[in-house]
Amino acid sequence: MTHSNLLNAQQTLASLSTVPDEHHVDAMLERELRDFNKKIIVLDDDPTGVQTVHGVSVYTDWTAESIDAGFAEQQSMFFILTNSRGFTAAETKQAHEDIARTVQQTAAKHGKEFIIISRGDSTLRGHYPLETEVLKNTVEAESNRSFDGEVIMPFFQEGGRLTIDNIHYVQEGEQLVPAGETEFAKDRTFGYTESHLGKWAEEKSNGAFKAENAVYLSLEDIRALRIDRLVEQLMTVSDFNKVIVNATQYVDAKVVVIALIRAMNAGKQFMFRSAAALTKIIGGISDKALLTKAELITEPSENGGLIMIGSHVKKTTEQFEVLKTADFIEFIEFDVHLVLHPEQFETEIKRIIDTSERLIRQGQTVAVYTKRERLDLGNNRQEEELMLSVKISDAVTRIVKNLNVRPSFIIAKGGITSSDIGTNGLSVKRATVAGQIQPGIPVWLTGSESKFPGIAYVIFPGNVGSKTSLKDVAEILHG
Repeated sequence: MTHSNLLNAQQTLASLSTVPDEHHVDAMLERELRDFNKKIIVLDDDPTGVQTVHGVSVYTDWTAESIDAGFAEQQSMFFILTNSRGFTAAETKQAHEDIARTVQQTAAKHGKEFIIISRGDSTLRGHYPLETEVLKNTVEAESNRSFDGEVIMPFFQEGGRLTIDNIHYVQEGEQLVPAGETEFAKDRTFGYTESHLGKWAEEKSNGAFKAENAVYLSLEDIRALRIDRLVEQLMTVSDFNKVIVNATQYVDAKVVVIALIRAMNAGKQFMFRSAAALTKIIGGISDKALLTKAELITEPSENGGLIMIGSHVKKTTEQFEVLKTADFIEFIEFDVHLVLHPEQFETEIKRIIDTSERLIRQGQTVAVYTKRERLDLGNNRQEEELMLSVKISDAVTRIVKNLNVRPSFIIAKGGITSSDIGTNGLSVKRATVAGQIQPGIPVWLTGSESKFPGIAYVIFPGNVGSKTSLKDVAEILHG
């Protein structure tokens, strides 16, 4: 990382042009949303995409029944958890074909127009452009629709993911680091080098979409409320070229959504690849105060809580180190390296379950964490490592699935970990998003069909929060 590429966060954000009056923008947005009569379907590649919303449903499968239920809701928006960030490319393609086909058929049955938002990681990881291309091609094949362009908007204020002059940044302390220079860009599966979003789209599409053909919605136009100018730009988009959204505050994203709705109402068809901010705005979701223990734990319980830590990103490890200073938590290390020895691995899983049950019954909050050293089999054995990591993930899920005691709450750390525990460990088919317990950290209230109906399930992203956030959340729920 070159020092010249780092920006001082406070100086940079202070130097940007004056922010428009948000009350005025909110009033404009409200008017546009009233005339925007489309069902909004958000496909979430891991459960953390609900980190800005509340009062919306999350379906954990994409059966015709679930999608029909989503269309039948009064709420304009619903989420489908695909968990595709944990899929192979072939699995992702199949899932998105199935979803797009069922959505199109259900929309026709209900006589309802729709948009699809492919909610991806704010640090640009995931199956892109595969997911949006499959969605586009399938919807077009099943209908008479033709998509003009794709809106790319990874802005996520709560996590410090900001786009300035078309470059996407990740805030780390007092600095803004170009996304392509962070640990996330070095992801073994979803790595990339470009921080300029037009060039990133070109890189990820292997040159199929050129940065020079993208439309760039500038902060200067957004802040000056040149909405007609933004709409004019959007009306020029064709051939599924990309629309790059600059934003550092929610008001920026609101102005862009006003322009997008006007362009769509004038006939333009867009696919969306975004982080979590867009869903809140286009779904008309109001602000809500952070959740309290009283809101989340409504039934008195003498049992302790359960914290499951699977993520290995640097931020999780830092948060885990702070969590270890909490004197009300009993820590249990899960030696996942025993996966290489199946019999010992089974014994280890049983030990974790038995110990956790006993402590939770005694009123003790338990944190089960996977061994912090990564399982590295060496070069050219990535496929083998992936298969073992699936076995480890299944084992973490089984720990929750086989618990014979109901914890007072559950926290899962890491996107894939929280998805597997939610869908497989807790058998959730439909959950309601209660809101956020800390900025960017959502809570599900599980459905009646789940293993523990109505339990507060905290989905804690691997890459969100300060060093103290995990401990802070645990303290709120512990009381």
